[in-house]
Amino acid sequence: QFRVIQTVREKFSCRDCESITQPPAPFHPIARGRAGPWLLSTILTGKFADHLPLNRQSEAFAREGIDLDTSTLADWVGASTATLAPLIAQIRAHVLAAERLHGDDTTVPVLAKSRTVTGRLWTYVRDDRPFGGPAPPAAWFRYSRDRK
Repeated sequence: QFRVIQTVREKFSCRDCESITQPPAPFHPIARGRAGPWLLSTILTGKFADHLPLNRQSEAFAREGIDLDTSTLADWVGASTATLAPLIAQIRAHVLAAERLHGDDTTVPVLAKSRTVTGRLWTYVRDDRPFGGPAPPAAWFRYSRDRK
């Protein structure tokens, strides 16, 4: 029932100088992770854009014959957000540097231990195009458990 997946990376040797070269290993966005960029983007899009919980994503993968535990998906989401943290910081700096800033506070229900609490989703938008600004538009999202 167990399968062994063997990855073969060819080595090339030069007959003249007798040196051996090997192409680099494939790129993985998460260090020591087996998930590729397409799988990670699918999981992150499902979680953040489609609001699909990780347990449902795990069940959907299981229907296709892919065994991905919810804790594995959660680890990948955490590692992906840590990898994307510098990009998020740049977006935040770009948005908050605007002369005009549009903000929105949206309440979202959050499951707590035995009840539902109200969380906050803050959206800050920068768009100076109607005012002749050269900077590109951008939006920065921030979640908090309360208004603090």
